[in-house]
Order: sequence, then structure tokens, then C-alpha cells
Amino acid sequence: MRRVFWGSFRASLSFCILAFVFLFLGCESFRFAPSQRQKQLAWLHNRTALAAARTARSEGASAELQDLTGLAELQSRAFTAYFGLPREFPAAETVDDILSESNRQVAALAIEDSRARPNPWDLADAVLELGIGISALLGGVYGARAAKFLKDARAKSRALKEIIAGNELFKKNNQPQVEAFKQAHANQSPQTRQIVAQLKTG
Repeated sequence: MRRVFWGSFRASLSFCILAFVFLFLGCESFRFAPSQRQKQLAWLHNRTALAAARTARSEGASAELQDLTGLAELQSRAFTAYFGLPREFPAAETVDDILSESNRQVAALAIEDSRARPNPWDLADAVLELGIGISALLGGVYGARAAKFLKDARAKSRALKEIIAGNELFKKNNQPQVEAFKQAHANQSPQTRQIVAQLKTG
């Protein structure tokens, strides 16, 4: 019985710690799976590099330029293999197709997709949900206790998010009282200030 408890407790605690690591350290190193636009761009990049290599050969460009464009086409295959093929392929049969305005828009939108990062609040919430689900699967008294612990942690995380959002809204709408608001929080420990600052920047 103790073994089941400790296994359940350790799994739940691991998820809880992981959630707060995501929450407090930020999500700069985490990225979403490639979007359809990113997959289209990777495929278009390969088509562009292939067209450039063919054009360099057909126009009798220098051996160096032919080697460079040939290598670029070979390298671009890795991007397509990594990102995967898109559901819909943009027009890229000819050089004019490749240079179309719609393909330039795909590139611009894919850049925006590439800059996106997961929201730390959502990531922490998802990890806690996963921990609750695993605790429920483990079952028994200890699984139920672990699930309750994680549900409480999730509720506290959501409450903290709401408090911070409310504080920021108050400061935005009540500029004359901002200094008094800061004074009221002047006795916070450095650790609390650091955590709140990290949570605000998300």
C-alpha cells in the first residue's frame, strides 16, 4: 500500500514541479508544433532552392554559384523532412508561381507563426491537468489525494493569475494611485517580487 502511495505521490509531485518550472522559468525554449503555413514555407523553400539550382545550371552560371545553389537545395530537403509535408501545396510549378505574391504572404505569415511561444499559464494548467488525469488512473485513496492536491494547485495557479491580471488592470485605470499601490506592496520579499515579475511578463 505504501509503495502505491509513494508512486502516486511522486508522479503527482513531479507533474506539479514541472508545471511550476514551466510557469516560473518561462517558455522561451518551448515552441508549438509546426503550423500548416510553416510546413508550406519549408516545402516552398525547397522548391525555390531547386528552381535556383536549375536556373544556375541552365544559364551557365559559375561553377561556384551552381555548387552553392545545389547545396542550398540539398540542405532545404532537411527542413521539409523535419517540418513534414503540408496538407495543401502552394503553386510552385514555375519560377513565376514561386515568386507570386501569395507565396510571399505564406512566408510572412509563417514568420509570425515561428515567433509564437506557448503561454506559461496555459502550459502549467495543461501539465496539472495531465497530473490529475494520471492520479485518477492510479486510483485508490492515494490517487484521490494526489488528484485533490493537484486540483488545489491548479485552482491556486488560476487565482494567482486572476489577481495579477486584476492588479495590472487597476494600475492601468488608476494612474494617480499607482505609487500608493506600490507602497502597499513594498514589504514583499525579493523572492515574491521576482516570481510576480516573471508571471507578469509571462
